[in-house]
Amino acid sequence: MNVSLSVWLLTLAALCLLVAVDFFVGRKPHEVSLKEAGTWTVVWVVLAALFGAGLWYFGGSGPAGEFFAGYLTEKSLSVDNLFVFVLIMGKFAVPSQYQQRVLMIGVLMALVLRGVFIAAGAAIISAFFWVFYLFGAFLIWTAWKLVQDARTQDHDEEYQENKLLKMAEQRFGVADRYHGTKLFITENGKRVMTPMLVVMLAIGSTDVLFALDSIPAIYGLTQDPYIVFAANAFALMGLRQLYFLIGGLLKKLVHLSYGLSIILGFIGVKLILHALHESGVHVPEIGIPFSLGFIVLVLAVTTVTSLRASKRQEAEAEAERAGEAG
Repeated sequence: MNVSLSVWLLTLAALCLLVAVDFFVGRKPHEVSLKEAGTWTVVWVVLAALFGAGLWYFGGSGPAGEFFAGYLTEKSLSVDNLFVFVLIMGKFAVPSQYQQRVLMIGVLMALVLRGVFIAAGAAIISAFFWVFYLFGAFLIWTAWKLVQDARTQDHDEEYQENKLLKMAEQRFGVADRYHGTKLFITENGKRVMTPMLVVMLAIGSTDVLFALDSIPAIYGLTQDPYIVFAANAFALMGLRQLYFLIGGLLKKLVHLSYGLSIILGFIGVKLILHALHESGVHVPEIGIPFSLGFIVLVLAVTTVTSLRASKRQEAEAEAERAGEAG
């Protein structure tokens, strides 16, 4: 899809406007209600659908299908990120009225960092087609590792700070409590970070690790940097509201990691087949319509089986409590 510089600038301007509106609405620290979170979640989903419809109108079904497949993949991967966000919020004891501000700035940082990854990925792909072999192998390995982690990982485990965060804390120091939405304060004559800035850095830097599999995954569905960026932008910008909307439901998605591993493995195979095709080997390639249908099916099955398994676990736990009480 040939996208002019003016279209790029117009898209970036529109996203900045939407971010400004979102920031203006949530400028005052407050606890986000389910109604507010649900309304904004619907707004971002509708905007993504309208963007996809626009791509269909101006570019045809191909680019639109690539966008929707990429958007669903990035959105499902971002839901898995929410588990870590919950741990971060708990680790730093973020007051409920400040959580929406933390997530907003953290997501914006993540979007900028992903823009760098997307640009780097586009440059590498244009110069070396064989990188698809590496991307494909990496995604298959990630899918396998995700399954292994799902069998042993406890989402209630404590968040561990990364090296970048520890370096920043040692360099600037951290205040012992929150000071509203301030990022720096002067304490004993020294300028130090507040816990608010620390948790923002934690969320933004943590997303870099998630980008290591999400960016190769979406490049397995489309090689168009414009579509890659748009899918990431819409998936990330709705993440803050989704956190408050389904925060209580995250523990019920017990099979999400398995579903994501299937999707990443599928895209990994798709990338390797594409690389073989580019190398002159006659192998079948997986089209976008099939990819989109497969992703939707996996997500639907994963959601249904997760909710059933969670309901069964709750029933068993209730029966055990009743037996102990009796």
